[in-house]
Order: sequence, then C-alpha cells, then structure tokens
Amino acid sequence: RFNMFMELILTIEKLSSDGVGIAHNDDGIVIFTDKTCPKDKVKVKIVKQNKSFWTGELTEIVEKSPHRVKPFCPMHNVCGGCNLQHIDYDFQLKCKKEMTEDALRGIDIKVEDVVPSPQIKEYRHKIQYPIRQTQVSKRILAGYFKPKSHDIVNIKYCPIQPAICDEIIDFVREIAPMHKIDGYNEEKHTGLLRHVIIRSSALNGKNLVVLVLNSNKVPERIKDFAIKLYDRFDDIIGVSANLNDKRTNLIMTDKTISLIGNECIKEEICNIKFKIGANTFFQVNPKSAENIFKYVKDYINNNFYKPIVLDAYAGISAFGLVVADVCHKVVSVEENEQSVKLAKITKKENKINNIELNCEDSEQFFQKQVELSLKYDAIILDPPRKGCTEKTLEYALKLTESKIIYVSCNPATLARDLKYLISKGCTVESVKPFDMFCHTNHIENVAIINVP
Repeated sequence: RFNMFMELILTIEKLSSDGVGIAHNDDGIVIFTDKTCPKDKVKVKIVKQNKSFWTGELTEIVEKSPHRVKPFCPMHNVCGGCNLQHIDYDFQLKCKKEMTEDALRGIDIKVEDVVPSPQIKEYRHKIQYPIRQTQVSKRILAGYFKPKSHDIVNIKYCPIQPAICDEIIDFVREIAPMHKIDGYNEEKHTGLLRHVIIRSSALNGKNLVVLVLNSNKVPERIKDFAIKLYDRFDDIIGVSANLNDKRTNLIMTDKTISLIGNECIKEEICNIKFKIGANTFFQVNPKSAENIFKYVKDYINNNFYKPIVLDAYAGISAFGLVVADVCHKVVSVEENEQSVKLAKITKKENKINNIELNCEDSEQFFQKQVELSLKYDAIILDPPRKGCTEKTLEYALKLTESKIIYVSCNPATLARDLKYLISKGCTVESVKPFDMFCHTNHIENVAIINVP
C-alpha cells in the first residue's frame, strides 16, 4: 500500500533510458530513483505515485555498488549535465548497451558492445551556456540548468570541455557588465544576452564564439564587447551574433552576423577537413564521431564495389564526403542552406568530385527520386532525435537496392523505425553502439538493415 513519504530499502537493478535507477519493491512495483547506480543498496523516500510506477528520492546509500565512483567534477551533484559521472566508465558502457537492448526489445538482433569514446574528459567541442543575472548584485551567471529546472548552475570549471572554454566564459562574466550587457530574464523576456555558444576545434584548438541576443539587431556595445573578446584570446578566431528576440526555447535562429574574425572553425574527420559555422550541425565529440564515420566507410568498402550511395539528413554532408573515395558516386541531401554551402566549400577544398549536393527536405527529395525510378546501392540515414517519418522510410525502401545504414542518436525512435522496416520485409543485420556523450545516458547507434 502506498503512503506518501514512506521509506524503503531497495537494491538498484539497472538504469532506465534516462539514466535513472530502477528497482522493484516486494509487491513488484517499479520504483525509479535518480542519482543511483546498479547494485547500490539504497534508502529511498517515495515522493510520487503513478499507475504503473513510483518515484523515489535517494536519502541514503546503505551499501555502495562496486561500480560507483567519486565524480571527477565538483559540480556533479547540482549540475544537470553528466548524470552518470558517479558510475565507472567501463560500466557506463555496459549500461548504455543494456539501454539500447531494452529499447530494441522484440527485435531479433544482438546488440554489439559499445565502442568507447577515445576521450572521456575535454571531449565536448560545442558548448551552449545560458546566461542569466542575479537580481540584486546584477552579477552575470553562465552555466547549465539544474536538473528538471531552469535555475542556472554558475559553472566556473567543466572538465568535459576544453579548458579554454572556461576561460572565455569567465571573461564574459567579468566584462559584460562593463559594456552594460545584461543577462536574459526568461520570465520577463528582458535582458540582452541569452546564450554564449563556443565551437571549439579538436583539430587546432581555435574557437568561434557566438553571442545569442534577445534583439533583432546588433547594438554597438555588443560590437565593442566582441572586439574585447577577440583581442583577449589568441585562440578565438571569430565572434558572431545570433539574433533571437522571440519567446522560445529555441537557442538559435538562422540570423547570424559575423562581428569580427572568421565565421567558421576547421575540423578534421577521416582526413577530410571541414568548416563548421555557428549554425552548422556537427558532432560535439569529433574523436568519437570519427569512429562512427570510419565504421560506416569500412562497411561500405567491405560490402560493395564502387557503389552509388544516397546520404540523407546530411548536415554538412560529413558521411557523404568521408565515404566518397570508396564510392562511384554519392548523392547528398540536406535542408539547411548554410550547411550545404559549407559542404560545397569542403567538397572543393578537399578536391572531392563524385558527390552531388542537394538543398531540400529529405522526404520531398526522396519522393522525387522515386518518381524518377532511381535506385541506390545503399542509403545512409542520419535523422534528428525524432527519427524518420514513415513516408521517408517507405521511399527509402523503394530507392534502395541493398542496404540502409541508419545512424541514430535516440534508441527509442530507432526501435520504432526498425519495427516499421521489419514489417515491410527488412531484416536487421547489426546494431553497433558508440559512446558520443560520455557520463550521460545518451548513446549513438549504427544499424545495418537488409532491404528485401
């Protein structure tokens, strides 16, 4: 029987897809408790009852799991960023494999072991800090949100990003008030500086800083502020402003203006040099991303001879450009204009001549290709977290002679899309997970799908 605030002694059995500990009480009721580790014996206060599960709050660790470690970040308990940092890294990988297996339950496929990230500290090369301000002292705050809130944790040191990022953000805190730049107030929709975004190159350590403004134009004081930032750090190669004056949770709009220096950083994956701009989608962990790109390229090279490949949801056409030298031709499609422009620059600078770049919505492009009765040896699908539409998958089946290589950042939508493809006669050859976001519950997967 449920009583609010009752306490139970539980043993954590596994983690949910959100990284929350799962246990059962004597009646078999599922109880979720955050900040726990499998094999922890814990005292839990029940704080919420749902029809099918209860929510507990950790009050005491009675007996530590052998996999529990001391977090290396001093802000771990208050920051909402690295929710698995209290679990040793090797065991994190096992948990993430299990998360993928749970998501794919009902699909006849053996999930392979997770490929670890080459770096587990200073791996994150895109930093997005919301900016706020204290009410009384008007001190600038920059950091991440506390879990399940929009309260800022003012972070001075973050060990999962390059150290230069901490220095840049600290300088922003220091000099923004001198330029009469105030932090954003989400409730009142006031204050000028909403976010500071840093794209940091793993190739050469150079940084692009983007100031996201609650404005439809760039004030003069922001231009002066940008010059101060640029002059202060040799490793800042450019400062841009992104104009976002709407009440929205969207961090950036497509309105970005270069204020000083370069508009892009350089990155390198599988010997291909890319340019990454303020609005460009690119994996935040380039060294782990390289493992994924190499895996896909090797698969194509080992299973086809000079195939024709379609690369969809392509971003800056990273997959298409990387696999081009083992293909007869690559056709790439991406709806973001800026990403396609950068892909064209990358194509030219790397002298890659067998890739065709298209700026269009993937589903609409697929439909036109079907109407032309075109066929591809393989299709690479790399959709956003929401996955593919059924129509896109339907078109993909009609366009593909042999394989679909599905790159997913969300096991739940991957499972949904795989079940749809299986219902159409496909079989899943393999699912290989890659750890892109160390110390978090997120996991990237590459599924190889055989098309009938």
